[in-house]
Amino acid sequence: MKNDTIQVRWSENIIIVDADYIDNVAFNLIVNFERIIGRRIPQADMARWIDCIALDGGLREGDHQTQVVLIHDRKRKALDHFTPADYEQELNGKAFKDQLGEFLISSFPTEDVVGKDDFLLDVLQTVCAQKDVRRVMLIPDTEKEGVYDSIRQVLRYMDDDAKRVTVFTMQPMEGGNFRQEILGYSLMSALGIRSEEIGE
Repeated sequence: MKNDTIQVRWSENIIIVDADYIDNVAFNLIVNFERIIGRRIPQADMARWIDCIALDGGLREGDHQTQVVLIHDRKRKALDHFTPADYEQELNGKAFKDQLGEFLISSFPTEDVVGKDDFLLDVLQTVCAQKDVRRVMLIPDTEKEGVYDSIRQVLRYMDDDAKRVTVFTMQPMEGGNFRQEILGYSLMSALGIRSEEIGE
């Protein structure tokens, strides 16, 4: 894949992720659910998690192409609670294919000059402006003050009924010009936590 920012060819499906945030949420789920279910919980399966996000975002079986954009702090070289984990060695520029199509993974470390949240919003705006993009799935750190409101502002003026935008949060939030899904379900699936274990 050519790394030319001017000639980026976007897929019709885009998943934009604050990778540091999902790693932190996975850690919290592991700590809490290990106590509840009484067993060790393994690292989250990245491919399984991406599949769950894609399904929650409206993707169905078929020969689709989906770009996954992992945005992380440049000081973080790897995720602590996912496998595969190393951004440069195991994730960036890699792909996998399954019943939902092909998933192309890119990781972007953010610098101090442009913060992670601003970079995420820039990617969101750029992606939403592309006519070929049909589905956008966004996993931001909505626990950080102002992030969710900024997303609502960016998406408020999106005037494209052909686009399906889904924002994933840990709890229901005030609505906007997009769909919402709960992030915890996809992470629990990727961690191998079954609903029947929780009910016991």
